[in-house]
Amino acid sequence: MGGSIPSLLSNDAASCIAVAERMIALGTLDGTVHILDFLGNQVKEFAAHTAAVNDLSFDIEGEYIGSCSDDGTVVINSLFTDEKVLKFEYHRPMKAIALDPEYSRKMSKRFVAGGLAGQLYFNSKKWLGYRDQVLHSGEGPIHAVKWRTSLIAWANDAGVKVYDAANDRRITFIERPRGSPRPELLLPHLVWQDDTLLVIGWGMSVKIASIRANQQKGANGTYRDVPVSSMNQVDIVASFQTSYYISGIAPFGDSLVVLAYIPVEEDGEKEFSSTISSRLGNAQRPEVRVVTWNNDELATDALPVHGFEHYKAKDYSLAHAPFSGSSYAGGQWAAGDEPLYYIVSPKDVVIAKPREINVFISVRDAEDHIAWLLEHGWHEKALAAVEAGQGRSELVDEVGSRYLDHLIVERKYAEAASLCSKLLRGSAPAWERWVFHFAHLRQLPVLVPYMPTENPRLRDTAYEVALVALATNPSFHKDLLSTVKSWPPLIYSALPVISAIEPQLNTSSMTDALKEALAELYVIDGQYEKAFSLFADLMKPDIFDFIEKHSLHDTIREKVVQLMLLDCKRTVPLLIQNKDLISPPEVVSQLLTASNKCDSRYFLHLYLHALFEANPHAGKDFHDMQVELYADYDLKMLLPFLRSSQHYTLEKAYDICVKRGLLREQVFILGRMGNSKKALAIIINKLGDIEEAVEFVTMQHDDELWEELIKQCLHKPEMVGVLLEHTVGNLDPLYIVNMVPNGLEIPRLRDRLVKIITDYRTETSLRHGCNDILKADCVNLLVKYYKEARRAICLSNEEDARAKRDGSRDSQAVGRTTSARTMEVKSKTRGETRCCMCFDPFSIRDVSVVTFFCCHAYHMSCLMDSMHTVSSRKGSGATSGMSEYDSTDEDDENEETVSGVPRLRCILCTTAAS
Repeated sequence: MGGSIPSLLSNDAASCIAVAERMIALGTLDGTVHILDFLGNQVKEFAAHTAAVNDLSFDIEGEYIGSCSDDGTVVINSLFTDEKVLKFEYHRPMKAIALDPEYSRKMSKRFVAGGLAGQLYFNSKKWLGYRDQVLHSGEGPIHAVKWRTSLIAWANDAGVKVYDAANDRRITFIERPRGSPRPELLLPHLVWQDDTLLVIGWGMSVKIASIRANQQKGANGTYRDVPVSSMNQVDIVASFQTSYYISGIAPFGDSLVVLAYIPVEEDGEKEFSSTISSRLGNAQRPEVRVVTWNNDELATDALPVHGFEHYKAKDYSLAHAPFSGSSYAGGQWAAGDEPLYYIVSPKDVVIAKPREINVFISVRDAEDHIAWLLEHGWHEKALAAVEAGQGRSELVDEVGSRYLDHLIVERKYAEAASLCSKLLRGSAPAWERWVFHFAHLRQLPVLVPYMPTENPRLRDTAYEVALVALATNPSFHKDLLSTVKSWPPLIYSALPVISAIEPQLNTSSMTDALKEALAELYVIDGQYEKAFSLFADLMKPDIFDFIEKHSLHDTIREKVVQLMLLDCKRTVPLLIQNKDLISPPEVVSQLLTASNKCDSRYFLHLYLHALFEANPHAGKDFHDMQVELYADYDLKMLLPFLRSSQHYTLEKAYDICVKRGLLREQVFILGRMGNSKKALAIIINKLGDIEEAVEFVTMQHDDELWEELIKQCLHKPEMVGVLLEHTVGNLDPLYIVNMVPNGLEIPRLRDRLVKIITDYRTETSLRHGCNDILKADCVNLLVKYYKEARRAICLSNEEDARAKRDGSRDSQAVGRTTSARTMEVKSKTRGETRCCMCFDPFSIRDVSVVTFFCCHAYHMSCLMDSMHTVSSRKGSGATSGMSEYDSTDEDDENEETVSGVPRLRCILCTTAAS
């Protein structure tokens, strides 16, 4: 409502309202009663009280107005005459008043009032002045009172009572609803729908009481109504519970209009159990609801009251225009009357009326209605009206802009940001304007989630400003990261954002989310090395794929520790593969300096172990360290390492093994150091493993060590027996037996001696067999060598061609001879070598030369002539010596003669053999 109300309530607050046929009365907290017309213009003003006005009451003609106040007074003013103002002092705060509906017509000038004193006063004018009669007391304060015809209904702490003034008796009592808040915190509301129906709204309960008249049967069988004074029956015709608190109630035909206060969920009863005056600022908007007597909801409309967040349920009240004309008694408006309802809050008076089917909105239509909604701050409803087609489509931008402006003024930045997508739609200039406006207000981070990246696409600057705004506020760093990942990289430049973030590196404002966002921006900008450094610090699991994807193997030099902490199984092979880029000393140095961050020694072990397996000499400078690492983390690999490496210090390794009690490792190191006796003593005395002792002595090839082994075992019978079993092949068992002291009992000596003898015989037999085989092999190989040495090689200029054409056995023998031997023979027959028959140098005759592996050489013609001579001698049997030679070589001649052609032989060697 406009008119004078905004100015009246600018420095004051409304507390109650009453509506007559011709005017409205508004009470305020400063004790003033304002008489207004239906446009809200002030007609009269009564400074009636010095404290808050609690209740107002008109008579039925609207000629008198009664008011009561916390100052303990009741004041009755005449509205159209100059009658003296009536003021009654009760000395206690008065909370409710009701004038006799016939106050202006009757001389009795009656009214009822009550308050915190707990007494309901019935005041009337007598011959000697005004006199009070106490109708009721003793059940707590009077919170509400309503007068209809001769019936007076009031509410106190116990419940609602109805009094018949005409009959001077109380008719009924209706108990206060269980669980309802205390009346002083949430007032009960009473309204007469007609002469017989009383509507009660209390807390979250609604009851409708019907007061029926007794009927008496007439003489003719008809019924007649008993006068009102004889009414005595009251029935509850409707009752239901609501899910909200009732701040006001009024009739609406066969339904009810309820002013609903929606409780905050966590408040409940607690909201009404506190008397603290401070406001929490979390209340919801009040609503006007139309419900049936069965609590069927017909319509709901929220009221955008200014400052509703800080109001309680008792801060609101509801009044309705009185029924007029002949319809007064029926609880209905006459035809043509406009049902009006007035909702009062401390700073507003809202007029509501039914539209369409029980839908309540403020009075206006179309564009005037929209303008009125905007004027009164109902931007949501104005926007809904525009979207519903009420007004020109051009109004959408105007209403949306004003709505956003309103939300910004109210500092509801998040709500404004959420509505931008709806209100700004596809307008890029509008979006950019609001982006920079939010940036100016330092509230841009709340708008970023709603900024479009396409349709429309904004200028690069808008997106860059948004990202910088997120980066400069640590509470929005996670939002920055999600935004960088979700926004397409093409819509903005990463460099301005990087420049805004980099100064925050190594400061307290640098969070992990901001660091990851910076890494993502580096990737977008192509600065992969810097991105890798940040990802390594953040221990991102996918960093290894990132290294492979962008070939960043050289950049792992400074991030060895972080990579090891992240996944040592993937880091170690990566370091080994790139040991040329990052040397082992660098890796070891970094891991040693990171001892406070992790178990660097374990990482060192993993790295050096893998390095040793890849190249035993690559990490030779750290083999002393590696001995200790193996002893700590992988004991089973220590002995193989000691055997394989030649780069560790024996003394240091031995000390480590001694400290940790590693006996077999001590034995090996002592053996390598040359202290075999001490090593043997450890095996026998500490390990007690005679088999290992025998193996150790065998590997040393030292006879004195055998004697030492025997001496140390002589005093241990069991070891003597085991020694006898394992020395076969290495030492004469008889030697050991002779050294055993007399009387020493050796367990299972008989069986062991039998086994020794059996093993010895077996070994001897094997040796003889091996010797026989070796001798036979030597004879066979010597014969083979002899035969090979007797073969000749023919040397000529056409040697290769003849070798292919010649099918004789000699030619085949030449082909089988290895090239190495051929070259050797050639080298021996060249130069000044002479024929062993004619003694001419080979160089002066151009004939073929035949040479033998015995280094004798002949001209082919000389050799052939000599062969014929020898053959003829054999045939004639000239000498017995030649016959003997022929007989000796008969087998060879038969084997080595092909097609009747004799084999070429060295004449000198053959003659010598004969």
